Amino acid sequence: MTVMEFVSDYLEYFVFQTIFAVSAALFLLLTGTQAGIVILLGISWLLVQLCMQAANFLRRRSRLKELESIMDGLDKKYLFSECIPKAQNNYERRILDLTKRAGRAMITAVSETQAAQREYREYVESWVHEVKAPITAAGLICRSTDGEIKRKLLMELGQIEAHVERALFYARAESPEKDFMVRQTSLASIVVQAIENHRSLLMQNDVRVETENLEQLVYTDGKWAVFILGQLLQNAARYRNSDPAVILSGRCLGKRVQLSICDNGIGIYPHELPRVFEKGFTGSNGRTRGGATGMGLYLSQKLAECLEIDLQITSEVKKGTRVILTFPAKDNLTIL
Repeated sequence: MTVMEFVSDYLEYFVFQTIFAVSAALFLLLTGTQAGIVILLGISWLLVQLCMQAANFLRRRSRLKELESIMDGLDKKYLFSECIPKAQNNYERRILDLTKRAGRAMITAVSETQAAQREYREYVESWVHEVKAPITAAGLICRSTDGEIKRKLLMELGQIEAHVERALFYARAESPEKDFMVRQTSLASIVVQAIENHRSLLMQNDVRVETENLEQLVYTDGKWAVFILGQLLQNAARYRNSDPAVILSGRCLGKRVQLSICDNGIGIYPHELPRVFEKGFTGSNGRTRGGATGMGLYLSQKLAECLEIDLQITSEVKKGTRVILTFPAKDNLTIL
């Protein structure tokens, strides 16, 4: 609290006291009191008021500093109302009681909301696992048929499975620490699994896949890394050109490992590139090609942050897009 803030809070009091002092002085002068005595009384009264208000100011400022220190020392700021020391007067006691009631109500509301979100997330995860069974069964039925219908049905089933998988990881991303396990993993196995998961999509879109220098070991959660890479492969297939190709190459950077995913697709406009990781952003190409949800890169970035993977993207219109995943060194990981 500053002096000006204190004066602003007590402005009405100071105005009243000034009016009272002037009125008392005039009364004393009109009743024949000597001017010197009136002046002496006025100075005495002023000194007393200054001392009282200075003490009041120092007491209030000290109290605020104490409360600010308690707040700064709390990891969970919402528990501040429960940690406030005993009130110094009745007015403050009433204010602190109201603050505590509001804090408890807020904690209850947050707890209920978290419980509802947890139940919804568990339901989504359960639903995803249940819906995968009929999708797999439908795929097996389609494989027993021939012709163009088979190809189209498999493509549509692949899209459904991709959306279902995205919903599962979106639900898990709200509490990632409960689902991932970081361990030493082969980069080649991650790439091979991602390609295998999207083989039908890549083949149906005639996307040529090349791999280079993947004999590296990385520290990550293989399942999550496969999902991230799968989103990038889906984008490469969706935003392809007439002769689509994707090159996945690894590179060792000291204790870190870098995976580069380069395609020769239609690219991303420069003014849209900074927004590709925003939730729900589809961009001009997404609206033109259709089928885009704006969730793939958003989820990839979010999960990469959880795994402490640095994800960078560059692109040039009509020439292609390059995504670089830099896996952290074991020594630098904070999630182990």
